[in-house]
Amino acid sequence: MPTSQPSISNKQLWVGRILSGLPAAFMLLDGAMKLFKPAPVIKATVQLGYPESVIVGLGIVLLASTVLYLIPRTALLGAVLLTGYLGGAVASNVRAGTPLFNITFPVFIGVLVWGGLWFRDHRLRELLPFRREA
Repeated sequence: MPTSQPSISNKQLWVGRILSGLPAAFMLLDGAMKLFKPAPVIKATVQLGYPESVIVGLGIVLLASTVLYLIPRTALLGAVLLTGYLGGAVASNVRAGTPLFNITFPVFIGVLVWGGLWFRDHRLRELLPFRREA
């Protein structure tokens, strides 16, 4: 027996796409930079206490998680994986004693990830309804 999916308005879908696209673009760029390993990426990673040898692996994980986030069927899994990645970024920056912006920026990106997904995915709306039906 097929179930009907709640509809998402065209406006909500586009808001979700824009809110999702911003962090996705940043994550794709960050992941690609980790694959190419320019000097600033190496320097920043080492300053956070990680060896240079982990940079490419981090880039692959970040790119794979972001691609999963962008595919509608796997977007929830991608959001969970990106949340874990961003949590690691917060923890690394706290441990390294970096400025407050470096600590809060991954949190802001995570909010955009989940906010964009909430607007574009009816499954998340069913799990996290922010308004109650009368």
